[in-house]
Amino acid sequence: MIPLSDDNPTLRTPVVTYLLLAVIGATWVLVQGAGLNMRTLVSSVCDLGLVPGELTGQAPPGFRVLLGPGLPCVVDNDPINRFTPITSMFLHGGWGHLVGNCLFFWVFGNNVEDSMGRLRFLVFYLVCGLAAAAAQVAVDPSSPIPMVGASGAISGIMGAYLILYPRVRVNMLFIFFIIFRIIPLPAWAVLLWWFGLQILTGLPQLNRLQAEGGVAVWAHVGGFVAGVVLVKLFENHALTAQRSRWRHRLHPDHP
Repeated sequence: MIPLSDDNPTLRTPVVTYLLLAVIGATWVLVQGAGLNMRTLVSSVCDLGLVPGELTGQAPPGFRVLLGPGLPCVVDNDPINRFTPITSMFLHGGWGHLVGNCLFFWVFGNNVEDSMGRLRFLVFYLVCGLAAAAAQVAVDPSSPIPMVGASGAISGIMGAYLILYPRVRVNMLFIFFIIFRIIPLPAWAVLLWWFGLQILTGLPQLNRLQAEGGVAVWAHVGGFVAGVVLVKLFENHALTAQRSRWRHRLHPDHP
């Protein structure tokens, strides 16, 4: 299932959502070479991605992880490592990774920003991203494998959306072989299904013998939980009340 849009108009232009998407896109092109050069891509992931074992000191310096043919990532003690929980939020491992994250952010981010205000939303995004990074590090603190992607912070946005707009319809694209169909579903069903899938996918990673590289699903879980827990601290009640009245006028029959 792929979210395409929601039936949830905004009061104000989501400036921060657009800005973050622009920064993510610019980072992909200017820092990561748009994925066109594997050496540039691997270098960016290795140098600016979050390596749990580097942060905790549990991965031995000099340990090598192959991120591509003849392209190792070496554990080090570079001072930049302390900033990788932030820098890693703006990096991606490939076009599919980038487009998927941006699509989810495009669908869910604007309404959460509209309910918090711009500055609160920016801080909320970064806090959820840091919580996501902390969750992944806690699951495998000695891992020498770099973690990159905006998905942890975006998971926090999705958690916030679940609390703020559980009954809003989200238009989901279903693909079954050659059959394509768009089906509107309530946000609570979409988001809880997604969260449950992350839990099921991540359970094998709790067994240290099975922990490998791949999708950092516990970052998704940590970001989502942070979003659910923190959203009410960041919500601007005046904005949400104004949105509620406006939506009711536009769609009196919708929840």
